[in-house]
Amino acid sequence: MNIAIFTDTYTPDVNGVAKTLKRFTDYLESNGDNYKVFAPKSAKSINESDHIYQHTSIPFLLYPECRFSIPNLLHVKAELKQFEPDIIHVATPFSIGLCGMHYAQKNNVPLVGSYHTDFDKYLEYYKLGKLSNGLWKYLNWFYKPMEKIFVPSMDTLQHLKIRGFDQLDIWERGVDSNLFHPNYNIEDLRNKYQIKEKFILSYVGRLSPEKDIDCLTSIINSLPSELSNQIHWLIVGDGPSKEELKNHIRQPVTFTGYLHGENLAEVYSCSDLFVFPSSTETFGNVVLESLSSGTPVIGANAGGVKNIIEHNKQGLLCPPNHVPSFVQSIVSTLEDESKRKKMSFTAREYAKSKTWNNIFNLLLINYQAVISQETLKKHA
Repeated sequence: MNIAIFTDTYTPDVNGVAKTLKRFTDYLESNGDNYKVFAPKSAKSINESDHIYQHTSIPFLLYPECRFSIPNLLHVKAELKQFEPDIIHVATPFSIGLCGMHYAQKNNVPLVGSYHTDFDKYLEYYKLGKLSNGLWKYLNWFYKPMEKIFVPSMDTLQHLKIRGFDQLDIWERGVDSNLFHPNYNIEDLRNKYQIKEKFILSYVGRLSPEKDIDCLTSIINSLPSELSNQIHWLIVGDGPSKEELKNHIRQPVTFTGYLHGENLAEVYSCSDLFVFPSSTETFGNVVLESLSSGTPVIGANAGGVKNIIEHNKQGLLCPPNHVPSFVQSIVSTLEDESKRKKMSFTAREYAKSKTWNNIFNLLLINYQAVISQETLKKHA
């Protein structure tokens, strides 16, 4: 197949959408499928590639790690005419996504989309909730022409179904269990970050309001002093809430910034618990990475996270933003080593079944079904 992907975020952006799409294009390359990605040009340099068509861009207002661009439609049309896509996959509903949708409709190319981010939930965190109705009208209009809309979890599927979306299908996420494994050397990590405390707890993700960072701050500061003095926190990530978080945490903590590859996997692997209070996830890639590393997760019983964690199996689920529940879950799990070990084993076994190859194979089967269906329509 010749697959054209339109997205407003792609590597080296650090977010779940960009990382998933990079995984997917790596898979396509190894699988022998032709692809072309239309994406904003990042502020950071990346290796030039014939597969990537980049557009001049500026930082997106609410999410500076992502970029906003206005594509040159004539250039895009020329690229696609030469490429001759069998299918167009629109991954984001903004300017570049609109460009892909427009071309597909004008040229009768089979069109699918994916929904990755609950922007309506984000609006509340930025005091823009009044825009929610307008946003949903736009999203319904944007996704209506799609033959299929891929969503990452059952929770997201139900969320969109209530809003009147149809042609929904689940496109799960996978994890590289060879990279994210439990066997990294904890002494190396302790030396790297000068950790002397008994327990290591971690958070990985964007440091921003929609990730419930205020809740994370309260959790850290509300732990009983006799236990909190034995905990060192590793906060992996960056974002607008970083300085506020730094100023309010009263416990031993290291801010690592964004980490990648083995440096990131080492943090998961050597943590006793992974704490993730975000209630706005459509999936929760970082949760699956932690489970693959054999590290139980204390997470919010909301969004895609609740579809990954089975309570008391791979971790514990807490009511969203309910600090006492998170504190109690952390305390009880740290005090019960046998429980942690059991959860660790269950977490690793669960994650090993979530291979990217199987997930991407299924996506290509769905692509082929859409292409076949559209071919039948043309010849009917």
